[in-house]
Amino acid sequence: MPVVEQTRVVQFRAEQMFDLVTDVKHYPEFLPWCVAARIREQSDAHMIADLVIGFQVIRERFTSDVRFDRAALRIDTALVDGPFRHLTNKWRFRDLPDGKGCEIEVHVDFAFRSALLQRLIEPLFEEAQKQMIGAFEKRARALYGAAGGAAGSSASSTSPKASATV
Repeated sequence: MPVVEQTRVVQFRAEQMFDLVTDVKHYPEFLPWCVAARIREQSDAHMIADLVIGFQVIRERFTSDVRFDRAALRIDTALVDGPFRHLTNKWRFRDLPDGKGCEIEVHVDFAFRSALLQRLIEPLFEEAQKQMIGAFEKRARALYGAAGGAAGSSASSTSPKASATV
């Protein structure tokens, strides 16, 4: 069961990044490997979403139950249906005290039902996670501008921590 955790500091406000991550219907416009997205249900704090991920010859659809808390700036997703035995994502966003951006924490835990698919994807997954966070940051620059509405500008940094448990 691979677990990938990342912490990244970006020049955008926590609420801006929260909004990008909860804007699932636009994922195919900017996320690598996201071929399609469909929202089945949505409320102020919850959605059921289908995503289709494609990479080389692999194309898989899965459905997630996404719960979000704007006040706490947290997003938790759990697998409803798809090629995974389990899949959870946890996002946490915190504005930096100096007002120059926010810290994003992402935790992903997954296992595919298919051992073959697991062996194919697992070695690529940590790099894919880094690219995903980078894609959100690039999207934020496109939507919010270079400084992102944060007081001043700061360079982004990533501190990935990955572990795989079997």
